[in-house]
Amino acid sequence: MHIIKFLNDIIWSNVFLILCIGAGLYFSFVTKFLQVRYIKDMVTLLFKESSDSKGVSPFQAFSIAIAGRVGTGNIAGVATAIAMGGPGAVFWMWMIAFFGAATAFIEATLGQIYKIEKEGQYKGGPAYYIERGLGVKWYALLFAIATMISCTLFLPGVQSNSIADSMNNAFNIPPYVTGISVAALLAVIIFGGVQRIARVSEVIVSFMAGAYILMAVVILFLNLNEIPEIFSLIVKSAFGIDATFGGIIGMAVSWGIKRGIYSNEAGQGTAPHAAAAAATSHPVKQGLVQAFSVYIDTLFVCSSTAFIILFTGKYNVKNPAGGFLLEQLPGIEEGPAFTQAAVASHFPSIGNEFIAFALLFFAFTTAIAYYFIAESNLHYLHGNNPTSKLKINILRIVFLVSVYFGCISKGGDAWMIGDIGVGIMAWLNIVAIILLQKPALKAFKDYESQKRAGKNPTFDPEKLNIRNTIWKKD
Repeated sequence: MHIIKFLNDIIWSNVFLILCIGAGLYFSFVTKFLQVRYIKDMVTLLFKESSDSKGVSPFQAFSIAIAGRVGTGNIAGVATAIAMGGPGAVFWMWMIAFFGAATAFIEATLGQIYKIEKEGQYKGGPAYYIERGLGVKWYALLFAIATMISCTLFLPGVQSNSIADSMNNAFNIPPYVTGISVAALLAVIIFGGVQRIARVSEVIVSFMAGAYILMAVVILFLNLNEIPEIFSLIVKSAFGIDATFGGIIGMAVSWGIKRGIYSNEAGQGTAPHAAAAAATSHPVKQGLVQAFSVYIDTLFVCSSTAFIILFTGKYNVKNPAGGFLLEQLPGIEEGPAFTQAAVASHFPSIGNEFIAFALLFFAFTTAIAYYFIAESNLHYLHGNNPTSKLKINILRIVFLVSVYFGCISKGGDAWMIGDIGVGIMAWLNIVAIILLQKPALKAFKDYESQKRAGKNPTFDPEKLNIRNTIWKKD
């Protein structure tokens, strides 16, 4: 446990937080804040193209990415951010999402530019664009190995742990029963391959995210008069103005950014795997779609959770010096129980159960996305050679065992291990996309130029002097 905490503190140092914010700021400025200018395109591009024999549709790729982004971080993670950093942590989650959308655009566009075709399917991700774009094979191998380990061993346990915790709170189901059930359901899906993963993600994400946001909207309407007060509390706490939380501004910044990165995954290097799998006529189209997924994750789903909790006052905030600055739920420290208690205060008969099912679906689809990413990197490690069925099945079994052990482990341990996985991937990926920004920015300028000319943008890498791609001019 001491080793895990030591590694966590090194990876999530202030240098890393500055790197994440700095990358988002830089990419926002060089693209002239595309995350604002191209909101309309982000939405319309979701439905303009369809899948083909080699790739999934833009909406399916969006759903896989949303499945990865919208998970336990949106419910348990937001509650933890408030518990550790106070209401001000929510403001910093918003900031990392807004600037992170530009980072997400760059990494997803690169994923599309440098995707490959293997065994009849498009595949890609940071390992591919590091090798083909930067030309640094050892760095690509390092990312692929780190990501495969993180998405197989470190990250699934965070999702399954929250499922087990919420199911125990709502229905008194023992964690080991939840572990066996979730692992069995996941097995049915991941043994069905990428196309089944895309179809399941498309259906579950659309349904559950919609239901959760609808429930949050109902609670917002029930508390309309309190919205200005809650906004004021968040902003004042974020900048140390609020009397109760003024002394923990550093914790608000740290935990807001930390949980924001964990939740929306901008810069983490996970979404480019889904982006690369899409069939599209221009890489920037998928870049814009993936930037929009960051908004859905944080500005909609995370904000819904934050407002539900803050409206009802069903939360505690830890004092860094020991004890609590605020304790309104005695006996509960952090996690999904905050959100369950908050919803139950409005809907006593269904609150606990609704959040338990929301977490089940959110965390379940995130676990599916993690497997998809792990398998993508296994394929990368085999280069042009076919990936043996035996190795894929071993990966699946190890993944399922990790899911089960996440259910029966302690919550704090699972989150700390998950943070290590997220941090390692983000460190490696953000450095890579900063070094490899030119092709993405060239593609973006080309997209803008074709749009101004009234064309449906298509990608010609030769014209832009971008090499080592499988793209061909139509």
